[in-house]
Amino acid sequence: MRKIIYLLILSIVALGTKANIGDTTWVYAQNVQLSGYGNYDSTVVFPNGALSYRKIYMVMTVGQYNCTAGTQYCHQWDYDLENYIMTPGGDTLEMTRFITPYATTGTPGFGPSWKQHYIFDVTDYYNQLKNTANVRVHYSGYSGGFTLDVKFAFIEGTPERNVIGISKLWTGGYTYGNLANVIDSNVKPITLPAAAGMQSAEMKVAITGHGSDNATGCCEFDATGAGHTYTVMSNNNAVGQKNMNVNCGAMELYPQGGTWAYARAGNWCPGGLVTVDQYKLTGVTAGGAHTVDLDFDNSYNGVGGYGIYNIAASVFYYGAYNHTVDASLEDIAAPTNFEWYHRENPRAGKPIVKVRNTGSTAITSILFQYGVKDSALSQYIWTGSLAPSADTMITLPAISALTNLSLESAPGLYSFEANIVQVNGTADDDVSNNTLTSSFAITPQWPAQFAVNMLTSSIDVTGDIGSSSPNLSDASWQITDANDAVVASRSGAVVKTSYKDTIDLIPGGFYKLSVSTSQCVGLHWWPLDGQTGYVLGTFVVRDFNNSVNIPVSGNVYAGIYHDDFGCGFTQYFTTLGECQTTTPVITRIGDTLYASPASGYQWYYNGHIIGGATHASYAIQHNNGNYTVVADYGGGCTNNSASYAVVNLGV
Repeated sequence: MRKIIYLLILSIVALGTKANIGDTTWVYAQNVQLSGYGNYDSTVVFPNGALSYRKIYMVMTVGQYNCTAGTQYCHQWDYDLENYIMTPGGDTLEMTRFITPYATTGTPGFGPSWKQHYIFDVTDYYNQLKNTANVRVHYSGYSGGFTLDVKFAFIEGTPERNVIGISKLWTGGYTYGNLANVIDSNVKPITLPAAAGMQSAEMKVAITGHGSDNATGCCEFDATGAGHTYTVMSNNNAVGQKNMNVNCGAMELYPQGGTWAYARAGNWCPGGLVTVDQYKLTGVTAGGAHTVDLDFDNSYNGVGGYGIYNIAASVFYYGAYNHTVDASLEDIAAPTNFEWYHRENPRAGKPIVKVRNTGSTAITSILFQYGVKDSALSQYIWTGSLAPSADTMITLPAISALTNLSLESAPGLYSFEANIVQVNGTADDDVSNNTLTSSFAITPQWPAQFAVNMLTSSIDVTGDIGSSSPNLSDASWQITDANDAVVASRSGAVVKTSYKDTIDLIPGGFYKLSVSTSQCVGLHWWPLDGQTGYVLGTFVVRDFNNSVNIPVSGNVYAGIYHDDFGCGFTQYFTTLGECQTTTPVITRIGDTLYASPASGYQWYYNGHIIGGATHASYAIQHNNGNYTVVADYGGGCTNNSASYAVVNLGV
């Protein structure tokens, strides 16, 4: 155990976000090789409970090691890991859960140095994370190859709410799809006493589906695509519902070696965190009895065996909110180098932050201050409605400092800073959760002219794998500028067809390339190779000057994993060169005004086009005998307008 001054939740990984706060105590739980199925226990000395902690994070770092020769499926399968705290009476209380990825040898991104970080907020378990206690990791894998490092970060301060008590509910695997023994006959209503002194009660539910039958593949998969649903009941009233179908083709961790892109009907994806859903319970009073239940849609009839839903649920009894008006900066999604925001980065455009309402009053406005560290900070007021204990992702306006770093092709890593200055027009109650910084890299520079070559696969918009022309392809792409205007695109393509588009952008501009496949298996997914009628596709961006392929995010140009990007990917980039800022020369011939140089521009007078074409425009404005030429260099430029005063034109 040791103390440090700053919380570096993501600096453990030398990547991401940190918060300037009071002391943080790190507790190291275990570092093990997961060699096979079973429990991995460790005895941990936690803080003694004398201090109050604003946040407690469980940080789990997964890596890989080489198994002995001949080992089958070494670090290449999706296994679930359930993470428990052992109660003094010897019972287990599940805190978190995640699924290992298909870290198959040879898959891009994986290898001896690969690490994946799973970060969980376990603040509500503080009463169990005191003094000496046992931590258990249950690994369901029947082969080894993964390493696991477990740490806890205790951040001093005042929590959102204090937990008065926890009541454990259903736990374990329950068969689903047997109409002769429906799941609701085993996951039954439970009546229990509410903790004395509680102000509110909420149910936390973690469910993952496993196994497969011959009907639709339930419960890991669902061939119908509809998924299965459970409903949370409080005193016989429905308070929440969840469909457990998940689109795994949008995973941040990609490509993987296995069938990672298939949608799951079991509320999880390979390599992903399992969401712990939280539901507010109604009709619960301190010290009184109340009833809770999970109701499943029981109409499904499995054939040839049954899958299961693995459930861990508990009721948490909370005291009053410790703050009245308080917003907490929880994360920076962009710009950042943290791997869980791979699809959103690197970018030079609009920052994205995650905010939580940690007070008892609804938040209607937040004043942010943000920017690149050591540069002038910008301000922005967000308005909306954020309920207590609710989270939201907020997109902040773009700032030139981010784009300028990319335009200058500045190497290395930089720091981005975001601050909450005011909430609802005033300083909020807790300043310790108002600041975050992230580490980020700049976006790449591309030439202003390049080619986009797309060969569509045989998958059409309906999901037919062996479709033939002229059926519409599921693939499309577009390029947008700094103002989100589309400047180039390819949609309405047909299957098994090659498209070569020439792109001509403004030098010194900022752009976003978005590639999409609606069936979420990219343009080439190796599990489909060999299936009847399947023809793979490709996506290539090529430099006109040297015919060299330009690297793009989420795509490789060789091997069996090329174009294996699931639902698509986004690549932010700037273009080489500078935006046109030449002062125009205005002349009059007869009744017409001309501006030069005129090649490649549009000229306007009193709202009428005079001539020119593409990259920018000039408008001539008249005011009290003076004439001003206003130059617009287009949405791709960082500084996209300028004015030049012109007098005595004789007009």
